[in-house]
Amino acid sequence: MNTATDYQQIQQRYEFDVYPKRDITFVRGEGCRVWDDTGKEYLDCAAGHGVVNVGHCNTAVVEAIQRQAEKLITCPGTYYNDAKAQLLEKLASITPDGLNRSFLCNSGAEAIEAAIKFARATTGRTKFVCANRSFHGRTMGALSATFSKAYKDSFEPLVPGFEFTPYNNIEALGAAVTNETAAVILEPVLGEGGVYVGDHDYLQAARNICDKSGALLIFDEIQTGFCRTGKMFASMHAEVIPDMMCVAKAIAGGLPMGAVICGQKVEVSIGSHGSTFGGNPICCAAANAAIEYMVANKLDENAASLGSQLVTRLNDANLSRVREIRGVGLMIGIELRTKARPFVMQLLEEGVITLPTGATVIRLLPPLTITQEEITHLEERLTSCFT
Repeated sequence: MNTATDYQQIQQRYEFDVYPKRDITFVRGEGCRVWDDTGKEYLDCAAGHGVVNVGHCNTAVVEAIQRQAEKLITCPGTYYNDAKAQLLEKLASITPDGLNRSFLCNSGAEAIEAAIKFARATTGRTKFVCANRSFHGRTMGALSATFSKAYKDSFEPLVPGFEFTPYNNIEALGAAVTNETAAVILEPVLGEGGVYVGDHDYLQAARNICDKSGALLIFDEIQTGFCRTGKMFASMHAEVIPDMMCVAKAIAGGLPMGAVICGQKVEVSIGSHGSTFGGNPICCAAANAAIEYMVANKLDENAASLGSQLVTRLNDANLSRVREIRGVGLMIGIELRTKARPFVMQLLEEGVITLPTGATVIRLLPPLTITQEEITHLEERLTSCFT
């Protein structure tokens, strides 16, 4: 039998590696906890980069996968399927009015790529306006919509026609959008960009600017969707309905899935886009179970309550190393007065998994099933670390 050290050596030998590795081999997960090969337990406040909102190995999701795997594993988009039909109906029931047609794919980057194509096809235009600090994915189109040069420089030239304006700046956005703009692409909360929350006035203005110019409005809710911010989708806080909403990460309880949820303005011709594995029955079954669990267990309310409690207590502690705490729900960014990575590693040693975002921000994206006891434990670890 291979040991964990063997597994690390095998990966080092055979993986075409693009990830900065931690010297840990995870072998099991349950709820908000994961365990490594030595049996050490961790409180996972990264949730697979915001994926397992319903917790690791959620029983309802696991059972749905098992049932579907015994029935039908794959079904191409040229045929109808029961699990897919149920998911499409479910997505229409939880999204804002008018967003009722979904294209199913395999990831957030794929959703952004599809939305870019759909915007071009619908409007006949080729230009896009995005935000400074934005992150939309690493494929060529999604990367073109991403702001940071650190992600992009090695891959130029990218797709032309993308312009960037300061986030939460209505005047700059209005000046950038013209009758040549196909779409404005915005995150309601900047995730990778440092957890900056979009002002309601800004998101509402983006809707008005797009309406006046004939451009489409695309919201990237890949990280903010599915109860993460205290609402099913973050744009609901501002009561703004986009023309397209890109979702992924938490949609299927940990399985790879994405979607573009479209309004009535969006039209593309049959055969102009597709995805071999998009909307496969197993991922659809997992997504049905995950969404049902979110709604039944009111994970939006849990995220709002516990997220607010954690931020309040951390602010009240007057932590000497903390410059600012930003966020909404259980999407929280802690900006430090110094580099974040050493503290990410210190917390990891203490059994708490977090994410660095930029040079000085630690991001918290715990499963939304996190308990009061686990929030208290997290607060204690953070307070100790940042005092």
